[in-house]
Amino acid sequence: MQHNRKSIKTVDPASLQAMLALEAYGKTCPLQPLYKELIKIRASQINGCAYCLDMHTEDAVKMGELPRRIFAMGVWQESHLFNEEERALLQITEEVTKISEKGITDATYNKVVELFGEKMTAQIIMLIITINSWNRMAIASHEIYKP
Repeated sequence: MQHNRKSIKTVDPASLQAMLALEAYGKTCPLQPLYKELIKIRASQINGCAYCLDMHTEDAVKMGELPRRIFAMGVWQESHLFNEEERALLQITEEVTKISEKGITDATYNKVVELFGEKMTAQIIMLIITINSWNRMAIASHEIYKP
């Protein structure tokens, strides 16, 4: 028997409240807002979440991000358009998003700590976990969630 997918926010509103609390925590992270959007865009690309990808590319452009860089994000490793900090953020975003492949390598973790410090590295990991959770909620439930 096939079941129609139900809204997570309707079936279990407390779970959505927990996600909103995690989102609110992410807003307290002092990482510059455009870097946060780069994380959200890259994770959403990897996860195939069209809604989140659209929302965060639009937000990034409003913040002044160049469409050219957004277009190149899928090949950031070969692109000259990203600085050292952005490369480290994109690398750790990929490794957390694809955690089952190899985890977070020591080289990636150490580079992020070197550039951002230990506390901000923990916050960056939580930002990545948050967007991955939003992506999975949207894809699994076929529903759009606006934090």
